[in-house]
Amino acid sequence: MLKILKYSFYDLMRSRWSYVYFLFYLLLGVVLLFLNNDLNKAVITLMNVIIMLVPLIGTIFGVMYYYNSREFTELLLAQPIKRSSIFLGQYLGVATSLMMSLVVGLGIPFVFYGVFYSDAIWDFILLLIAGAFLTFIFTALAFVIGLSNENRIKGFGYAILVWLFLAVIYDGIFLMSLIYFEDYPLDTFSLGAVLLNPVDLSRVLILLKLDISALLGYTGAVFHKFFGTNMGLILSFVMLTVWVAVPAFFIWRISKRKDF
Repeated sequence: MLKILKYSFYDLMRSRWSYVYFLFYLLLGVVLLFLNNDLNKAVITLMNVIIMLVPLIGTIFGVMYYYNSREFTELLLAQPIKRSSIFLGQYLGVATSLMMSLVVGLGIPFVFYGVFYSDAIWDFILLLIAGAFLTFIFTALAFVIGLSNENRIKGFGYAILVWLFLAVIYDGIFLMSLIYFEDYPLDTFSLGAVLLNPVDLSRVLILLKLDISALLGYTGAVFHKFFGTNMGLILSFVMLTVWVAVPAFFIWRISKRKDF
């Protein structure tokens, strides 16, 4: 699996789209720091971009790589290599290359700006960790969708639908539920709903770390009471890890049972 991972990683690192992705974050970091001297505000702006863009890029890249490498994958399947090793290696290679582009692209301008000597260092590190988790989560979901659908058009359609649901539609349903059932105690429901969506969970963690949870009103107070504790932080990272592990398990399971 490590050889497949290394090949997929180096293959994507040579791709021009990886350089475009890297240069986008590099330029974004430079422009934000040039226009804004406050690192905390720059982190907030980056959060709004990363929370929406990273899942989308992970989903699109994952589906594209899976379908575009079908011929090479068929060649590997004819070799004495475990199917699970092939697809898990490809998944980890794609996710790692996207994560490196994100971390290095944003890290270079912030390091030169002196983020290590600023109070915003932990906020920035948490932002990168959340972006890395989202990359691995949505790339895994993309591979699960690709393995489950032979038709490329359906695969791309389902991938976009998954991203749209978790990044946009889920929030709308969540807010409508809070408004409709406002007369009932919703503390447990709110916490559970956030934990079941990696995008919302990452957003809440960053907002609480930036001490602007008051913008969320009563719900923000509930989140701060839970996620602001060490136990809440540990549970949040455990849930993000579960969000990575579950799709990876389905990649392993589908690849072993699927008739190629």
